[in-house]
Amino acid sequence: MKVLKGQDILALGFMTFALFVGAGNIIFPPIVGLQSGPHVWMAALGFLITAVGLPVVTVVALAKVGGGMDALSSPIGKVAGGLLAAAAYLSVGPLFATPRTATVSFEVGVAPLTGESPLALFIYSLVYFAVVLAVSMYPGKLLDTVGRFLAPLKIIALAALAIAAFWLPAGTIGEAQPAYVAAPFSQGFINGYLTMDTLGALVFGIVIVNAIRSRGVDSPQLITRYAIIAGLIAGVGLALVYISLFRLGAGSHDIAMGATNGAAVLHAYVQHTFGSLGSGFLAVLIALACLVTAVGLTCACAEYFSQILPLSYRVLVVLLAVFSLVVSNLGLTKLIQFSIPVLTAIYPPCIVLVALSFCKELWNSQARILAPVMAVSLLFGVIDALKGAGLDAWMPAWMAHLPLSEQGLAWLVPSVVVLAVAAFFDRVVLGKSREATA
Repeated sequence: MKVLKGQDILALGFMTFALFVGAGNIIFPPIVGLQSGPHVWMAALGFLITAVGLPVVTVVALAKVGGGMDALSSPIGKVAGGLLAAAAYLSVGPLFATPRTATVSFEVGVAPLTGESPLALFIYSLVYFAVVLAVSMYPGKLLDTVGRFLAPLKIIALAALAIAAFWLPAGTIGEAQPAYVAAPFSQGFINGYLTMDTLGALVFGIVIVNAIRSRGVDSPQLITRYAIIAGLIAGVGLALVYISLFRLGAGSHDIAMGATNGAAVLHAYVQHTFGSLGSGFLAVLIALACLVTAVGLTCACAEYFSQILPLSYRVLVVLLAVFSLVVSNLGLTKLIQFSIPVLTAIYPPCIVLVALSFCKELWNSQARILAPVMAVSLLFGVIDALKGAGLDAWMPAWMAHLPLSEQGLAWLVPSVVVLAVAAFFDRVVLGKSREATA
């Protein structure tokens, strides 16, 4: 029976970590650290739950069912599961996340030199997605190209930044913004959504499993074990990166006060700490982080849609790369504005799907539990999304005062209530009817 060597397992873990660490993972923690001030570690705790804990749990859940999101969502039916999968793949693929990797790396590394001209963005994104296209054409070699080459470079750059954040703080911790004074944990929790890591994990599951199979491993038990190990390695790496970036942001009050995004905080810190070489270092780090993630997302989306559309994997890679190129030229600000409401809406049912997948042995019918809870979480997620987008003028007043509504978690309490009702019906009513039949 074919097994992976130790160095292959380590490369698989590095590849998984590198796939996760993209634009959002690097630019969101510093701004949270800056804005949360003395409450930084409570905000960090909430952030780590949605940006590390949930993705690792998702990788484990997917590994148990063979890596595909369709297998995980099968209890809610083929149509509903397909719609949810398509929404997740499109969100972390050509609609938002993949184009964002190009715009972030451009604005951080290239725009300071060329200015934010549409022509410069177009030329950069054209070259960027040409590289993404070339690497994505050979998914069986991801373990070599990403796990053995690009990932170590990325890890070395992140490690240098992490060490500097703790050993070379830029200044003092400033005051927290009102939102972080009132609810630092929930603010961090919601900001963890923006990394798209849980949606990314739903997408990357099949990439990780295919990378294992490319080494000749065909035992389901071994595939699950290796995927879990890779997820844990990635989770440890993500946690270390985030903690260092929170520390970097929290200590940058003196040099980045008033910054509106994490890229500005990072640029100010690196310029202050590393001098004239800082901008170049940051540009390389962001470009590496974004490029690897873009490759993983493109491979995963092409793999998924090739199974449900009459198009080959390579044709889809070309279409996805071209579409992402076009969307990236809309600019970073518009991409983030469009993505926040969509993520707020679809994250809750995805969280419910992953969490309840570990409890399927507890129910007589998993479908009777999952379907209503996911439907309610989606409904209230949409309400949160509409409020976040400023489209809530038509809503009844009571919707603005739902439990945890101010924290953007209005879906949580209704979902727990419906879960309790569905579980009671499943265990008591269905259980008794089955006993009577028997």
